[in-house]
Amino acid sequence: MSQKNETTVLLLALLLTLGLVGGVFLWLANTSGIRLFNARNNLSQPIKQAYAESFAQFSEVPSGLFSYGGSTTWAPIRKEVDTAIQTVFPRFQLRYTDPTTGAPGSGSGIKMLLNNQLAFSQSSRSIKDEEHQKAQQRGFTLKEIPVAIDGIAIAVNPNLNIPGLTVAQLQDIYTGKITNWQQLSGPNLPITPYSRRLEEGGTVEFFNENVLDGEKFGVNVQFIPTTTEALKEVAKNPGGLYYASAPEVVGQCSVKPLPLGRTSDKLVPPHKEPFIPLQECPQRRNQLNAAVFQNGEYPITRRLFVIVKQNGQSSDQQAGETYANLLLTEQGQDLISKTGFVRIR
Repeated sequence: MSQKNETTVLLLALLLTLGLVGGVFLWLANTSGIRLFNARNNLSQPIKQAYAESFAQFSEVPSGLFSYGGSTTWAPIRKEVDTAIQTVFPRFQLRYTDPTTGAPGSGSGIKMLLNNQLAFSQSSRSIKDEEHQKAQQRGFTLKEIPVAIDGIAIAVNPNLNIPGLTVAQLQDIYTGKITNWQQLSGPNLPITPYSRRLEEGGTVEFFNENVLDGEKFGVNVQFIPTTTEALKEVAKNPGGLYYASAPEVVGQCSVKPLPLGRTSDKLVPPHKEPFIPLQECPQRRNQLNAAVFQNGEYPITRRLFVIVKQNGQSSDQQAGETYANLLLTEQGQDLISKTGFVRIR
């Protein structure tokens, strides 16, 4: 046999041997669980938190004391949900913090977040462009995570008999164009619209932007510092009128929620029907009609947000994202519904 043929045979034998050895090795690896390949590229991909039914199923909850603040609309959620979170995760400590000066609210909460006074904040309105700009100037960004649906309900004195209001009529009342209920087929009675001041909360800012279209409040508007005080005034004043978060109005015993509509032939009550007479309250209370908020039939709805500071996976960012994700679990959404707000998922 020539040297050339011998070389060819040897090469073929070598390749055959390597193939047999490789096959045996792969078979052993598959049956014994040996890792053959570096998994670094797979592990570097972002791992998304799986949707959890309950808080207890949630993983990677940060430890420490985290200050948060903001919207007064959120007060019922804080009372119900935060207690449940603390029970499951006692090391994830949450502390609501009021501003040093001025009233608490969505705007003051975002301001405190921008000034590094909070880990995250709660808001009843979206982040404004100027707030985004201030965050960028400070080297981070702001992210809003929607967790619930709310609506604006209109409270009037129980003795006022009108079928309801359109959004346009509500705008005309608060800008001073309509000043007597007689102009709306009601009694000859002056209208006294109440409001908190524009700088005192996200609800007022939302109302100004989305109902008044940025117009100024009329000179007829009387400013009251809190929703509790305003509702007391409406209960005493036959011509009184006030707007607030729907859960703060619908279940009240001393004021009546008005149906609202985009047009006068389609007025939608914010409560379930039939309306429960106020004389039966508090034994029986009117309940929020979640369906008309979810399907958009009710004309003035909004979302509630957790505002998170994004600055490179800091503990504050992790705390804000964790809080929002807990609220978006099935347990969190159930608790939000229990407080009178509407589930977002």
